[in-house]
Amino acid sequence: MSHEILHPKHWKPARGYANGVAATGRMVFTGGLIGWNADCEFETDDFVAQVAQALRSIVEVLAEAGAKPEHLVRLTWYVTDKREYLANLKGLGAAYKEIIGRHYPAMALVQVVALVENRAKVEIEATAVIPQ
Repeated sequence: MSHEILHPKHWKPARGYANGVAATGRMVFTGGLIGWNADCEFETDDFVAQVAQALRSIVEVLAEAGAKPEHLVRLTWYVTDKREYLANLKGLGAAYKEIIGRHYPAMALVQVVALVENRAKVEIEATAVIPQ
């Protein structure tokens, strides 16, 4: 395996993310992807549905480089309302597992004042490393 999860033994377990990942191979970076479809149209204002669409878009972009969700080493989430994120953890977890699986890269989540697209509630950047 080309990915190593970095977690100090004396730390509590990370749930749903990794504190760090070491990887070797071909690096793939996505731009910030939001919850609209391939035609750049929003189908919903539902937070979980927008996250699911953004994650599906990440998977599609990764596939262009031959990468799969298990090659993800980092996700950076930008949300417009952290309360909406926290209120939807169960639905977010289900959508994440359906689209990404049980692979948890290093992650960060930041609340921002706004995103460029007014209807966007989330934007996610991804980094993947494909083994050589």
